[in-house]
Amino acid sequence: MSGETKERPVVLTCAQPTGQLHLGNYIGAVRNWVSYLNDSECYFGIVDMHAITLPYLPADLRKNSLDCLAQYIACGLDPQKCHLFLQSHIIGHTELAWILGCLCPLGRLERMTQFKDKSEKQEDFVGSGLLFYPVLMAADILLYNADVVPVGEDQKQHLELTRDLASKFNQTYSDTFTIPEARIAKVGARIMSLQNPESKMSKSDPNQSGTLYILDEPDVLRKKIKSAVTDSDSEIRAGEDKPGVTNLLNILSVATGKNVTELEKEYSGKGYAPFKETVAEAVVEMLNPVRERYKNVSTEKGYLQEILKSGAEVAQRRAYKTLAKVYKKAGFVERPR
Repeated sequence: MSGETKERPVVLTCAQPTGQLHLGNYIGAVRNWVSYLNDSECYFGIVDMHAITLPYLPADLRKNSLDCLAQYIACGLDPQKCHLFLQSHIIGHTELAWILGCLCPLGRLERMTQFKDKSEKQEDFVGSGLLFYPVLMAADILLYNADVVPVGEDQKQHLELTRDLASKFNQTYSDTFTIPEARIAKVGARIMSLQNPESKMSKSDPNQSGTLYILDEPDVLRKKIKSAVTDSDSEIRAGEDKPGVTNLLNILSVATGKNVTELEKEYSGKGYAPFKETVAEAVVEMLNPVRERYKNVSTEKGYLQEILKSGAEVAQRRAYKTLAKVYKKAGFVERPR
């Protein structure tokens, strides 16, 4: 029918408030989220309830939640163009997780890679929340009937479970949930440690020289990049046999917008020292605006709380709408008004 306005696709993605974002988070996740702002209805959640599946300090969680919001805004998530909210502020995440959990085979959760990896690191105690984590993640997504979910490669398995649970609910009760599509950034999706390029860049890396944080001062960034592991020869090219150089090329590619092949030609025969110096300056230039914006918003607690309030109001309306349908189809008696 002519004149109809097509609804914008719903994009949702969430991350835990676990301290400073590193370059891998920025390049592989948050910077890509910004690309959806103009053409999609975007919901970006800070999943503080997921953050309690491992030992933590409540005061740190509160601080990190607001700090995560400030970093998101600094990275370009404009509160006027998207809905930023805390998971714990929205009624529906845990309620939907229970219903989905009743449809989820226990063995499927026990085979999840992240559960096995994280539970092995917990010597004394493994909480059931760690096992149930993927179901809550599925609820985070399905509660908003998201069309698109930008995720990192390490979350692909969780997205597959989400899609399966959505299909199982639809088959059991009738069509209710959109089957979400995973979107994984191709360029820079996997930024590796500068000191151990066989492993992803991580906040928990015992050698913090391998991790670049978006709030690191320029001199700190330069020092870390100049000390990055390469290899014995001085050839600047990407390849499985040159993980350190490949990682630096990927970082420079994102920072400059040039493809890796172009960069290989540009730095052929120039040696590692000038190459690393170029990478360092490109990263500093890319992150300078982020660090400055963070300094401007991070101390404005009232402003941050207002953003969370307005984001929660929109997110809650959508969540209630989905939850009402789910409750009715699951057979629950309508709640008295």
